[in-house]
Amino acid sequence: MSKEADKRKIKRGIICAGFLTLLLIPSVSLGFDLNEIDSPLMDLFIILTLLTFIPAILVMFTSFTRIVVVLGFMRQAIGGQQIPPNPVVIGLSLFLTFFVMSPVIDRVQNDAVTPYLDKKINLGEALKKAEPPLREFMLKQTRQKDLKLFLSITKTNKVKSPEDIPFRALVPAFAISELRTAFEIGFMIYLPFLIIDMVVSSVLLSLGMMMLPPVIISLPFKLLLFVLVDGWNLTIGSLVRSFG
Repeated sequence: MSKEADKRKIKRGIICAGFLTLLLIPSVSLGFDLNEIDSPLMDLFIILTLLTFIPAILVMFTSFTRIVVVLGFMRQAIGGQQIPPNPVVIGLSLFLTFFVMSPVIDRVQNDAVTPYLDKKINLGEALKKAEPPLREFMLKQTRQKDLKLFLSITKTNKVKSPEDIPFRALVPAFAISELRTAFEIGFMIYLPFLIIDMVVSSVLLSLGMMMLPPVIISLPFKLLLFVLVDGWNLTIGSLVRSFG
């Protein structure tokens, strides 16, 4: 029984990812109407084919961009170079992304994936039901100025409701909004460590130790400060709450 449940969960996850893929490729032309497809095998073929776009979706259409950029800034600010290493940064970013996106994923699963697996709706109807949760999340994190920029570029003037905003304008607006937010958070992270660097450099200069790299001396003090203020808890907590 547990094996069947595990298989069903895996199937739900694959189909949910496929739905998000179909939603987030605004210019794709399949050459047929998804509402006319009534073959489960054809549905699965389309979903599995479009799963190749998942890396792009993960990077550009979720909270992953903001999280990984902020963690990268934090690593540079501390001066640890490759500490923590890239696999740790990417892995932590992935799990934090799943945590932040879990309400959206749950809504997509309940509204679209489960009815689709129960054969209550077809693929086209499932996609329509999966779209609102993702659109709401992206609009909430997108600045109006950025959205207006891409709406003007695409010459989309008749926007009376959020549902009228095309994904080809929403996606890049969301992406640059996430980058700006990540840069703002990165600036706040850099400030205390920059002060430590300046103090250490001034002390070394006053002692005449100009040949000694300040980074070597400042790194232990940065690590001490980070541990004393419980930096991981503070940074990750603030980062996750920034999506609230």
